Amino acid sequence: MNFDFKFLTIEHIDLIVDMVFTLDHEKISKSVLRKRFKEMFTQNYECVGIYNNTNLVGVCGLWYMTRHYSGKSVEIDHFIINEDLRGNGIGKKLFTWLNNYLKTKDVETMELNTYTGNTASHKFYYNEGFKILGFHFLKTL
Repeated sequence: MNFDFKFLTIEHIDLIVDMVFTLDHEKISKSVLRKRFKEMFTQNYECVGIYNNTNLVGVCGLWYMTRHYSGKSVEIDHFIINEDLRGNGIGKKLFTWLNNYLKTKDVETMELNTYTGNTASHKFYYNEGFKILGFHFLKTL
């Protein structure tokens, strides 16, 4: 299989929303996701599409910031690959591509959150050199 990584823009919002909708554990409506992604694109956010030929088979969001403990950083967000294609090395290829791309932006660190029950992702991220730094807490207002 041949995979390419291309940046998605606000014009691709419906493709992104459809992909992220399959990941969301609380099933936020597509209309709410669409509204949120429109706002995200006005912030320090990029979205990478993972393509197999012309088919979008995954997405990965990138949030840029500078943090006191990690310097210039990118937070990997909503990284998802079609379930039937997982385990084919796509994630490894994406992270190789990301490492090269992020170096051109002088990014010092990558960080991410993953759901506690997603043990397959934990193993993958450990193998990619990530370590657990803490807990992610969320409070709805």
